[in-house]
Amino acid sequence: MKEFKAESKRLMELMINSIYTNKEIFLREIISNASDAIDKLHYKSLTDKKIKIKKSDFAIIIKADKDARTLTISDNGIGMTKDELETNLGTIAKSGSFDFKEQNKKKENIDIIGQFGVGFYSAFMVSDKVEVISKAFGSDDAYSWVSLGIEGYNIKKSNKKNYGTDIILTIKDDEEYNRYLEVDEIKSLVKKYSDYITYPIKIEVENNNKTELEIINSLVPLWKRNKNDISEEEYNTFYSDKFFDYEKPLSHIHTKAEGVLEYNSLIYIPSHASYDYYSKEYEKGLQLYSNGVLIMEKCSDLIPDYFSFVKGVVDSSDLSLNISREMLQQNRVLKTISNNIEKHIKNELISMQSERREDYLKFWDAFGLQIKAGIYNSFGMDKEKLQDLLMFYSSKEDKLVTLKEYFENNKEEKDMYYACGSSIDQIKSLPQVETMIEKDKDVLLCSNYLDEFVFKVIAKYEDKDFKNVCSDNIDLDTEEEKEELNTLNEESKDLLTIMKDELDVQEVKFTSRLKNHPVCLSTVGEISVEMEKTINAMPTDESINAQKVLEINSHHPIVKKLQDLYKNDKEELKKYSKVLYAQARLIEGLPIDNPTEITNLICDMLVK
Repeated sequence: MKEFKAESKRLMELMINSIYTNKEIFLREIISNASDAIDKLHYKSLTDKKIKIKKSDFAIIIKADKDARTLTISDNGIGMTKDELETNLGTIAKSGSFDFKEQNKKKENIDIIGQFGVGFYSAFMVSDKVEVISKAFGSDDAYSWVSLGIEGYNIKKSNKKNYGTDIILTIKDDEEYNRYLEVDEIKSLVKKYSDYITYPIKIEVENNNKTELEIINSLVPLWKRNKNDISEEEYNTFYSDKFFDYEKPLSHIHTKAEGVLEYNSLIYIPSHASYDYYSKEYEKGLQLYSNGVLIMEKCSDLIPDYFSFVKGVVDSSDLSLNISREMLQQNRVLKTISNNIEKHIKNELISMQSERREDYLKFWDAFGLQIKAGIYNSFGMDKEKLQDLLMFYSSKEDKLVTLKEYFENNKEEKDMYYACGSSIDQIKSLPQVETMIEKDKDVLLCSNYLDEFVFKVIAKYEDKDFKNVCSDNIDLDTEEEKEELNTLNEESKDLLTIMKDELDVQEVKFTSRLKNHPVCLSTVGEISVEMEKTINAMPTDESINAQKVLEINSHHPIVKKLQDLYKNDKEELKKYSKVLYAQARLIEGLPIDNPTEITNLICDMLVK
């Protein structure tokens, strides 16, 4: 018995037990090696006119024998000589495929999957014994390579009529490994990992007491076909079968990139969120293939978090894979593909927004929150990419509009106005919003908890600032109205100070921006009432308070009552202040800290 020509037996042990975390990929690795062997002979047939082999002659054949506990994978590829068996299988991490690719790297049409020479050894994860019988194309002799694992291997002459390679795995005698001898399980693994190998993969099956060969792979993936030859029904069927979603997607993006970087991609925008989409369990990512071989089920690096709802596949031979193929090295190629996909997704959404608004509204209903989170979570770094995808409810249009549409419809305005609350109806009833609508101002009505944070991050659109109509910096008064209001506030300075000292507010003042309501709350600073409610509702110990301003309608009869109380009964004025402040808090949807006291005060006022 010969020992492996690796640094140590420990290296073999690591390859079998540590490099691959998923035992079932052994079949993917062996099939990929078989495909490489066929590729080499096919390439040889293209360059040597003496070799009369057609591509349709090639195949990979799988046979399971439960009684003998063997799984055989055969190919009619280029095969190996005795020296090649010694070199390629006797030395761990020695790759014949890699050498072949290096020798012919200046020539076109060479897509060799195997590069690192360790995939073959994954067979020992499920096998007690591995036998390789190979006959090189053009040779008269066949040889057998046999190994029981880390102890070493034997090579001897063997009988094999045809060129190619048979790999015979003696599956471990344990219930855990029985599934690798089941035809249905083998079919499932081939469909999962090797469905798009470009040569037929056939399996021996029993049919009416006869042994037949059944092709179990699709050969040519949909994403490698010409998009002009694919019907909408085929796209939708592929989506349904691949991603187990029986509702039609809203859109698909089929891309074939050629040139310096080559890849194929087929991306789908679903019509609804999956049941776990907004949960911690959800995993984003696209399926990643290399020459039709599944490398990663969910490659998260291919899409940004804010587009995590998309589903699809990417297939490229330009990606640099690490030793196990289960993880991708962070490299320029992957980043370039990711950036391209991101642009395609955004462009498709913008197109849907302008040309198929009903579909876009479905998308927005399902995934609008994710777009908003993308702006907020990046602290505005991605706002330029995402802000044109946003939609908010317009008080004037009475429907959802984009920021661009709002901007175009309100070019004469100095600022862009918005208001936040728990629902559209509740926001419309806010005193400040009622006044804005009365003055024919368009207000974006925002009922999602993230909306205000998004506006704070974006800050402005084109040349217009975003202004919360519930803040104290809204200035719509004429100079005459301002002067009149300033006079009233100055004359009532002592009255307003008494009220302020009685309340937990930053300021109390008269305002002219209310229509029918006696009072409202506004805020100063960066924290609004809605932000206070949102942050304080989170399951954390964090608590904040907005700097509130109690504004009193200068045209409301309550002003006369307050002035009379200031002159005649300052203690009663304090009670009225508490009631008015409680009323303003209720309008804003804020809790009242002392409801019993307030109700008693109201009852006292009613009986007087």
